[in-house]
Amino acid sequence: MRLGLDFDNTIVNYDGLFHKVALEQGVIPADLPVTKIAVRNHLRAIGREEVWTEMQGYVYGARMDEAVAYPGALEFMAWARGAGLGLAIVSHKTKHPFLGPQYDLHAAARAWVRHHLVAAGAPLIAPPSVFFELTKEEKLARIGAIGCDLFLDDLPEILEAQSFPAGTTALLFDPDRHHAAAANGLAAIAGWDELQTWMCGRWTDLKP
Repeated sequence: MRLGLDFDNTIVNYDGLFHKVALEQGVIPADLPVTKIAVRNHLRAIGREEVWTEMQGYVYGARMDEAVAYPGALEFMAWARGAGLGLAIVSHKTKHPFLGPQYDLHAAARAWVRHHLVAAGAPLIAPPSVFFELTKEEKLARIGAIGCDLFLDDLPEILEAQSFPAGTTALLFDPDRHHAAAANGLAAIAGWDELQTWMCGRWTDLKP
C-alpha cells in the first residue's frame, strides 16, 4: 500500500515562522494571532500584497529550515514505515519566488526533508519518493503515476480535481476546520494523530 502526502501546510506547519518573520519585518501588530493565514489576511487588508508575496519566497527559501512538522507527523510516518507502508511526498511549488531573491525553493524543501523527516538517523521517506512538481496538473499526474492508494492534502481543489486519480482515496487535512468537507462528501481529518486510526478503520488489515 502506498500513501501519498502533500508537503506545505500538510506535513510542514508554517504558522509560527510566518508570524516570527512578519514581526521581524515590522509589518504586523504583536497581538496578531500566530497563524500564517492571519499574517496573510492582515497584509492584504492593509494593501501590502507585495510584502506577503515576497515574504513567502523568503520563508520557503532562506528560512525554510526553521519550519516545523505538524504534531504527530513524524510519529505517524515511523508507524507507517514499521507497518510496511510505502510513503511518498508529492507537492507542487514554483522553483523560484515570484518576488525578491531567487532562492531555490525545491532545494530548500528537499533539505528540510533530509534534516527533519528522520528517525534513528534514517530517513522516514526515501529521497527517490520525494517529488516537487511545478504545477498542480503535474502533481496530479505524479500521484497517479506512482500508484498512491491514499493521498492526504490540505487543498480540496487538488482532491476534488477532475484529473485526481480514480483509484486513489482522497483525504483532506484540515486542522483548523476551514472547509466544509462533509458537505462535499470529502473525508477529512484534523490532525496527524487521527490518521492512523482513520486508516485502520478503512483498511482493516492494518494494525494500529
